[in-house]
Amino acid sequence: MRASTFRRLLNLWPPFLFNSIRLQSVSDDYTEAKVVLRLRPWNRNYVKSQFGGNLFAMTDPFWMLLVMQQLGKDYFVWDKAGAIDFVAPGYEDVYAHFKLEPGVIDELRTAAAGGEKVLRWFETDVVTASGKVIARVRKQIYVRLKPKAR
Repeated sequence: MRASTFRRLLNLWPPFLFNSIRLQSVSDDYTEAKVVLRLRPWNRNYVKSQFGGNLFAMTDPFWMLLVMQQLGKDYFVWDKAGAIDFVAPGYEDVYAHFKLEPGVIDELRTAAAGGEKVLRWFETDVVTASGKVIARVRKQIYVRLKPKAR
């Protein structure tokens, strides 16, 4: 699927659409994505800062989706675990940037070549426009070569 189509469809996905989460951009080769969470009256918490569930939701699918698109249909790719560390309250729009570093996909392919499961952690900071860290998110991705491709 073309990255522009992928971006449009994901922005219409109800968990993003109704929580003011937008995929701003995704690179044509699926190695990079940028996401924004707009602060709105309906997605604030009791103390009027960004709701923690939305901070996690804005980061939730992207490592898995980028790895999945890079590896192709011969691999199972799943989210295995996740953790979030709330660093500071977010009283404004916040952003997350996901970038697969060169060589990561080759490492995953090599490690999964025999059909073994591979687990890899990825990290992303959620930041304000000025770069202030609001949260640190870690996601563990599961990768395995499908039996028919072994």
